[in-house]
Amino acid sequence: MTNASREKELVETFVELADTLVTGYDVVDLLHRLVTRCARTLDVAGVGILIPDADGTLEVVASTSERSQLISLLQLSEEQGPCLDAYFSGQQVTVHDIEGIRERWPRFATAAGELGYRWMHAIPLRLRDDVIGSLNLFGDQPEALTADDAMAARGLADIATIGILHERAFREADVARRQLQHALDSRVVIEQAKGILAHIHAIDMDAAFHQLRERARSNHQNLSDTAREVIAAATRRRVRPDEANDAPTI
Repeated sequence: MTNASREKELVETFVELADTLVTGYDVVDLLHRLVTRCARTLDVAGVGILIPDADGTLEVVASTSERSQLISLLQLSEEQGPCLDAYFSGQQVTVHDIEGIRERWPRFATAAGELGYRWMHAIPLRLRDDVIGSLNLFGDQPEALTADDAMAARGLADIATIGILHERAFREADVARRQLQHALDSRVVIEQAKGILAHIHAIDMDAAFHQLRERARSNHQNLSDTAREVIAAATRRRVRPDEANDAPTI
């Protein structure tokens, strides 16, 4: 991507996300749009967002692919990695070479290498001293982010922070926690719907998620509402594995 096209893509990204914040939004859908746009604009292999649930446990709320979700989940299960460091320290963490961090994060480095990642960049989602998550970029090319790209990623992380905190501005603290929990609960529903679509249409999980998003957009629905409809339709039809090819379209 040329510098001119990259700049144009960034402008379009910020305009789209700003419009979404102004006109009303579903938090999960906003964060999925953000990570998708971030990956495309900055030409990185994967992007994910971690936020804590009501109990303070970090969870993956948005990711661009199964691969980026997997490496994020691994960091959570192993309690080590750049994403966690960025969240707990409140500072950006850049890994220019995955192979060079085996002593510091051995299990993360091994898993990331096996998934084909070569570098990553983790940015805390923060407002002053309040850190509410992290935006994490993964690359499979030799070169890590340039200084300009890192600055653009910082801007996208700020939009994610604003999007989440904007909801809190109109609610008491306990209601805000429920809103974040709703985002995480919606993620579970979306994963279930992806699995149903992948099974029925014999496609992979990334293609299933793309199909789910397109359906939500065409029907002007929230992503989580569309996912619930898919699950409800599958429950009504009770499709057996040997009937998958003959099943009605969900």
